[in-house]
Amino acid sequence: MLTQSVSLFTHGPELWPSLLALLLSALAVMGTPGPSTLSVTAVGAAFGLRRSVPYVLGINLGTISVLLVVAAGIVTMLMSMPRLAPFLLAASLAYILYLAYRIATAPPLDRPAEGEAAGRAPSFLGGYLLGIANPKAYLAISAVFAGSSLPVGDPLLEALVKLAILSLLIVAIHTVWLLAGVSLSRLLRDPLASRLLNIAFAVILLVTIFWGAFG
Repeated sequence: MLTQSVSLFTHGPELWPSLLALLLSALAVMGTPGPSTLSVTAVGAAFGLRRSVPYVLGINLGTISVLLVVAAGIVTMLMSMPRLAPFLLAASLAYILYLAYRIATAPPLDRPAEGEAAGRAPSFLGGYLLGIANPKAYLAISAVFAGSSLPVGDPLLEALVKLAILSLLIVAIHTVWLLAGVSLSRLLRDPLASRLLNIAFAVILLVTIFWGAFG
């Protein structure tokens, strides 16, 4: 490990431009609107910061799981077994439909829910399942991970550095999208504005996932 750390620092002048390129490409590919980022924004707007945290933690862990799968090369195995693809897509679409319904029917933030289910934010497990069933995550992470190269001399060290950087970016990207949604929460204290904005988020979420799946 010490030898790997020394190798990393000795490549400093050559490494920083490559790290910057990795960061920019990851932000461009992974930070753009998609099922997970838009769902985080919509959940944050509909349910507020505190109640959205478990869902966002699930999204983060699910997306990092995808990153580990890509790094391990399992994605190649999945691509060689095309019969698995429809099941993965169906799972993603089903949960997106359920999530869009929950967002569209969420009550105003300062208004008590009429029933327990109506006011309950999506769970950690729901976020995790969407994270690992998000088709864009596999494509985006595969493109960034395979399309970047770090001049560190050791393939294992290069993979570990990529894993660390991309994991931090996944958390940072979803946090920014969550805060963007929470910033809209003031609008959701008015019943009419709340309903219209939640429906708009639900429609955008549906359009995004179906466009990505069938567009």
